[in-house]
Amino acid sequence: MKRKRFTEPQIHGVLKEMESGVTMTDVCRKHGISEQTVYRWRAKYGGMELSDLRHMKELEHENSELKRLVANQALEIQATRAVLKKL
Repeated sequence: MKRKRFTEPQIHGVLKEMESGVTMTDVCRKHGISEQTVYRWRAKYGGMELSDLRHMKELEHENSELKRLVANQALEIQATRAVLKKL
C-alpha cells in the first residue's frame, strides 16, 4: 500500500482540527489517516505554528542530506585506505 505524504499545511490543519474539539475518529475518517498517525503528529508537531513546522521539515531534510554526504565520504576514505594499503 502506497504511503501518503502530507504537506505541512495539511498536518497543521489536522492538528488544529483536533484542538478545536472535533473527535479523533471523525478527523481520521475525513483525512484517511490512522489514529496512530495523529498521535505521532501530535507528539512530534504539537504546539507548533505552521512556520515552525516548515522550518523543522527543512532541517530534517538538510540533516538527512548531510548524513548521506558523511556516509559517502566515509566510504571514499575507506576505499582510499584500502588502495594505499595495497601499495
